[in-house]
Amino acid sequence: MYDIAFARIIHIISIVLWIGGVAFVTLTILPAVKKFKSKKERIDFFEKVENRFAKQSRITTLLAGLTGFHMVARLGAWDRFLDLSFWWMHAMVLVWLVFTLLLFVLEPLFLHKKMREKAEKNPEKTFRNIFRMHIVLLLLSIITIVGAMAGSHGWLFF
Repeated sequence: MYDIAFARIIHIISIVLWIGGVAFVTLTILPAVKKFKSKKERIDFFEKVENRFAKQSRITTLLAGLTGFHMVARLGAWDRFLDLSFWWMHAMVLVWLVFTLLLFVLEPLFLHKKMREKAEKNPEKTFRNIFRMHIVLLLLSIITIVGAMAGSHGWLFF
């Protein structure tokens, strides 16, 4: 059972770094970048920060996914996905899938280039859309974290 305790530790640390980083980018970096005077400075700074954060996020989402899968498999908890009172487990998988697709597929293939092109044409609208997307992802993540904390301690809502 020590492997489950170790997996849980790695899982929670990964989520703290990953979603904490999303909160920092959303609530601190994006509003600060919005106040930059120069369009070029805004785009360049945001790309530098986002690229560094994307590297950290790739590692932490990968660790969160691996440890989450390990815990479910080791505990034989697959049946929880058939029970709506464990909705937070579905939410964890959904949040993980969305971020994994963004970080490992969409961003490297085309999203990064497309956002830069849009930011050069219309930086205000682009940064507004990026901010909105970050807010939605952050809120979904926070709801999931609250549900997981409550649910893992027996408060299942249903």
